[in-house]
Amino acid sequence: MSTGTPLAPDVDPAVLPDLADSHLYNADLAPVTPDKRKWRVGSFAALWISMSACIPTYMLASGLVDPKIGMNWSQAILTIFLANLIVLIPMILNAHAGTKYGIPFPVYCRASFGTKGANIPALLRAFVACGWFGIQTWIGGSAIYKILGVFVPSLTMGHPLPILDITLAQLSCFLFFWAINMWIIYLGIDCIRWLLNIKAPLLIALGLLLLWWAYRNAGGFGPILSQPSAFDPGQPKEGQFWLYFFPALTGMVGFWATLSLNIPDFSRYAKSQRDQVLGQALGLPATMALYSFIGVAVTSATTIIFKETIWDPVDVLTRFKNPVVLVIAMLALCIATLATNIAANVVSPANDFAHLAPRRISFRIGGFITGIIGILIMPWHLLANADRYINGWLIGYSALLGPIGGILIADYFVYRHRHLSLADLYKTDGQYRFSNGFSMVAITAFLLGVLPSLPGFLIKINVLETAAVPPLLMHLYDYAWFVGFAIAFVVYLVLRKLSSQANASATLPVASTSS
Repeated sequence: MSTGTPLAPDVDPAVLPDLADSHLYNADLAPVTPDKRKWRVGSFAALWISMSACIPTYMLASGLVDPKIGMNWSQAILTIFLANLIVLIPMILNAHAGTKYGIPFPVYCRASFGTKGANIPALLRAFVACGWFGIQTWIGGSAIYKILGVFVPSLTMGHPLPILDITLAQLSCFLFFWAINMWIIYLGIDCIRWLLNIKAPLLIALGLLLLWWAYRNAGGFGPILSQPSAFDPGQPKEGQFWLYFFPALTGMVGFWATLSLNIPDFSRYAKSQRDQVLGQALGLPATMALYSFIGVAVTSATTIIFKETIWDPVDVLTRFKNPVVLVIAMLALCIATLATNIAANVVSPANDFAHLAPRRISFRIGGFITGIIGILIMPWHLLANADRYINGWLIGYSALLGPIGGILIADYFVYRHRHLSLADLYKTDGQYRFSNGFSMVAITAFLLGVLPSLPGFLIKINVLETAAVPPLLMHLYDYAWFVGFAIAFVVYLVLRKLSSQANASATLPVASTSS
């Protein structure tokens, strides 16, 4: 490890070589030294353009205009743009520590949760990423299956397998695409970077072609953009817009709530704070709004053209009969989905799983673990319909990630004033040991942050009946990320202050390691 230039003003270079002897250290979790921090504004903007231009973004927007939710195009785009402005704030704040100290997300969590307790947010984030890995892999496999089905119709005639509820052909295409993902993980980070460079132009071009097709076949943008909202006077959900808006906003925030936590995994390579802030601000909200517009416009066009709302772009593509178009579309979808999947859903969980046993689990092994869990989660159930995707999956996991975000920001910005001991982050007996490696303050704040959203989640997954839960608790689920973030933020700071006062009154010799 280079020790020539300190990672931050308060870091003593002399202690850095000793970190390698700790079992909390491995090469993947090590601080990135200044000479390796080369990401500028363009790098972060390109990262977000590449990751935002993906099929789940399209489905995110198209799901909002699906009859189950019922927004019109402007309501959907406004909801998505506002949500991305909101999530950009914790994204930039959490990125600060990664840029200042060169540390990845699991190591960042040690300051608030403890050297062992950091596994709690790391594994929760990892399991959500495994779900997204499965979803993206299913999308890629589904593209192969549906487009092959146009050429070989007999492939689509199979019966669902027991328990899985998908056909053998669907499962085979899913596993084939999964195997390609595993191969890319085995090849390593250089192959991932190459995929990202070609992915964004491919999927943006495909999206624009779909937009042109919608414009041409629906009679221009006029009929598309004039599709009524289900909340307009005389429509099925008249006057109920706000009832659907806030759950949708929470779901949209939840879409990138994952990356808003583990953004240090990327910002640790930033040249400066200005680069990560400006790059993310330029790359995220605008790209999400643009690609969401494509999803909304094409989905609205399907209602006009086919007399039914088709929210899955792969289903739209299968309506084309030109074999050249189908083959090019399938290849573009697979390459783009593959690149997004590896960048957004493997980098973080690979580091998170490595954090469990730094000496035994490498980035590559962590990626393989992600892939296996991605199969076991059976992602096709999460994409069964727009309501389950947005109100079940997106809001459900945001109830877990919101409190983690609140704790991390409260600890780093308010309690520690952006100062960490880099050496202690890798020590088993340092100031972040707390109680045997666990910070009970952070764990308590996390549990209290999650608790209010739990009844609504149990109703959503049909474990509880609606009548069994007071209406107030049921509706809190619609604001899961916001409620969890706010409660955990406040509770963490209150408990941390009380803990500090108790330590001071007890005159313990090491006051910072007893909570």
